[in-house]
Amino acid sequence: MSSGQDGAAPLQIDEKEFEHDPHALYDVLRSEAPVREIIAPGGTKVWLVTRYDDAKSVLTDNRLSKNIEAGQKVIQRHTDGETGMVFASELAAHMMNADPPDHTRLRKQVNKVFTQRAVEKLGPRIEEITTELLDAMEGHDEVDLMRTLAYPLPMAVICELLGVPSDDQERFKGWVPTQLSGGDPESMAQATTALLGYLYELIESKRSEPADDLLTGLVRSSDDGKLNTQELVSMAFLLLVAGNETTVNLIGNGVYALLRHPDQLAALRADRSLMPGAVDELLRYESPVNTSSLRFTTEPIEVGGVVIPEGELVVVALTSANRDESQFPDAGSLDIHRQAGASLSFGHGIHYCVGAQLARLEGQIAFDRLIDRFPNIRLAADPADLRWQPGTALRGLRSLPVSLGAEQR
Repeated sequence: MSSGQDGAAPLQIDEKEFEHDPHALYDVLRSEAPVREIIAPGGTKVWLVTRYDDAKSVLTDNRLSKNIEAGQKVIQRHTDGETGMVFASELAAHMMNADPPDHTRLRKQVNKVFTQRAVEKLGPRIEEITTELLDAMEGHDEVDLMRTLAYPLPMAVICELLGVPSDDQERFKGWVPTQLSGGDPESMAQATTALLGYLYELIESKRSEPADDLLTGLVRSSDDGKLNTQELVSMAFLLLVAGNETTVNLIGNGVYALLRHPDQLAALRADRSLMPGAVDELLRYESPVNTSSLRFTTEPIEVGGVVIPEGELVVVALTSANRDESQFPDAGSLDIHRQAGASLSFGHGIHYCVGAQLARLEGQIAFDRLIDRFPNIRLAADPADLRWQPGTALRGLRSLPVSLGAEQR
């Protein structure tokens, strides 16, 4: 057992290299320093956990707290400057940043909407939206799949579920990437102001004109005292903005992986019964969520033989855990025939993603309809030229140029 890093200075992460290929760093850390203190892009000092077994342990350890009020003080103490702190006070009072019993109370408000039975009922509408988006791609030799499918499909689905007017979807395109990037504080502050203004406006519209949708239900819960105003706004933000990005990246990363592995794409095209397992494998291979949200230690804890002191920030590298050879043999290879191995892409424990079933269903429908409609689809850019979204939390492409091929059906 070692205490901390035995005096070693925190490892400074190169933002550009990490953005392009986090796997290179994770491969080294899993082998040499699976629990390592680092300075993340943005200047926050955290303990990074990279092995699968350690990751699962951390994600269920109640000595690690996600309480946002106490956590802000810890973050400030470990952060150089104000980067990453812009929206914490007004948009972060949601269930991802809460411990029981508050977490239990908050999650209860949305659990019934995301049960497997409820999600399955959304299938026909998801298929309709997907068909409409693919129809719009017809006649084009080349498209950016992020713009034409990966982004608009999940946004349309969650907007309909929440009861957001379809005309408002365009308003998010500038705010969301900025808000989640962890980048320039001034730009993030501007995005925060715009988001807050819109969410308050939307909530008031549901209060004055109730409808049969999730947001109206949350407004009623707020009026009944089950949610305070800040929790209501934060919950709307979590569902509408942050949760949407996971599915965007699932679709983008998944199509990209399949196009780079034509043998796997051919196998999936030939046998659609492989689709559920293929989606799980695509989630594992290039996780849409790179790292877990922050936790902090409420007492000294041992992880992987390293003692992390009280009052330290801890982050789980989900992408790294999903490439751990001890859990997933030949983990660096994409294999849609792989037996399910419980990837951590949607987290683990009480904070497991409430929308995981919905994201999987959207991915299955998107992949199935896309390869049916455009059987000759292929990459239209050199992989080395593709750029990934900034920040460490999410893992997604900025754009995905594809050629749709001459033959369409």
